[in-house]
Amino acid sequence: MCRARRHPPLHCGDANCPGALVTEQGTAVEPKTGRKFFLDYPCDLKRGEKVTFILSLHGAGSYGNWQRHYFPIMDYAQKYRLVIATPNAPPRVWAQVDDQYLQNIVNLVYDQVGTKSIKAFWLAGHSQGGMTSNRLVRTDFFKQRVDGWLSLSGGRLGPTPPIPASFFAAVQGGANATKGPAPGRGALPTAPQGLPDATFSFIFETGEHELGDQPIPDASPWATKLGCSARLRRPDVIDTKAGYVYDGTRQDPGSDAWGRLPRPGTAEVFEYPKCKDGRLVADVVRMGKGHTEGLEPRVTEQLVKLMVSAKK
Repeated sequence: MCRARRHPPLHCGDANCPGALVTEQGTAVEPKTGRKFFLDYPCDLKRGEKVTFILSLHGAGSYGNWQRHYFPIMDYAQKYRLVIATPNAPPRVWAQVDDQYLQNIVNLVYDQVGTKSIKAFWLAGHSQGGMTSNRLVRTDFFKQRVDGWLSLSGGRLGPTPPIPASFFAAVQGGANATKGPAPGRGALPTAPQGLPDATFSFIFETGEHELGDQPIPDASPWATKLGCSARLRRPDVIDTKAGYVYDGTRQDPGSDAWGRLPRPGTAEVFEYPKCKDGRLVADVVRMGKGHTEGLEPRVTEQLVKLMVSAKK
């Protein structure tokens, strides 16, 4: 019966996900703040079973359930034994005032699953959620716990080509463009500078058009810090199926860099092997894609495989 269930609750169909569904706040409640979040896990999870825990953060202007479908690792919770918490920032922009809420969710999962059962804890964040992850791994609470960070177009620990102007034009335009941050939140924060003090595995995923159609640089200061070998190109990932979601508010006019409709595609995978202590550093570039097309199933699974392959 457990394995017969196709999808977890509040899951989009294969196309045309309703707006009311992607704005759902979740079915779990963080008791100290009363704020909702999503918690996905194997339906047959047993007490004491080893799992990988992921805290997945949406980008600015987005929602937790949009993030669940942009990076749909919930589809692989059963196969790869994942526990995924996907929270919401009510003003749709993450700020330091949300840190306690996020810490409470992490503590709740550790208490419910069991500290010894969590073999690795990853942060995953799209766009401003990735920038927030970069800030969180520099705080005492997360620095002591995080084993890996997956940046989904949320900044690379190393050089990247300049973001093309069309990206920012799309952010500012569109028929139903999202309004700015809520009062008291201020402008979007800039990315932290320099490398974090903590040591963790790191995967950077981005769209080719976000890089201005330039190749991602070979250089990785993070790989150097972890003592990894020179970068190797792994086999491409070829998807014949599109992702679930896209940004419907900025398609009139659209932008290649910001992202268009979801569609199949190919992703290039680069890895820096033989890092110290079994850590992992990798870059994944989705060819012909921008910032907001939902990730396709096979590239999503490839990212999961990379995450669970890294040693703690």
